[in-house]
Amino acid sequence: MPHRYILFYKPFNVLSQFSDRDPNAPERQTLKDYISVPSVYSVGRLDRDSEGLLLLTDDRKLKYRLGERKFAHPRTYWVQVERIPDAEALERLRRGVTIQNYRTRPAQVQQLIDEPILPPRNPPIRYRKNVPTAWLELTLTEGRNRQVRRMTAAVGFPTLRLVRVAIAHLRLDGLEPGRWRDLSPREIKPFWR
Repeated sequence: MPHRYILFYKPFNVLSQFSDRDPNAPERQTLKDYISVPSVYSVGRLDRDSEGLLLLTDDRKLKYRLGERKFAHPRTYWVQVERIPDAEALERLRRGVTIQNYRTRPAQVQQLIDEPILPPRNPPIRYRKNVPTAWLELTLTEGRNRQVRRMTAAVGFPTLRLVRVAIAHLRLDGLEPGRWRDLSPREIKPFWR
């Protein structure tokens, strides 16, 4: 039986798992509210307060390959931060920063000139009249828990909104929040090079 590979646009406030393991938490949405394909699991995670591209599969070898640091598959995020980062902060992100006694790998970082076109978030981010925001495009080759948020905070620019727009060559283009599609063999093949 062939493997399944699913590309999903995870909305804000949805857990990256099929069940909520916290019995004391108020009812929260999970992947099962959107995807009814049996035996697929997410490759990596997005925090509940993050949005964007999530890959799901039943292919254990691919899941291992994408999760293992030595393969260094890039993940690209659009990050709205509080205030306007200066050149020094961007350079620190590029070189890598220390978060929780760990030095991150160097990252590709650029400030976006225009705000990216994204569906509105519900609820919207907090708006502060006297505090400007900026959008960054940040590409990492590792994925630790809340890493992007910790990195931007470490250089003095807290993350307000975080959207993963790409995993390697796969992009969010054409998907709306809460929607998914199967990947073709041609889209999976580059992961094995």
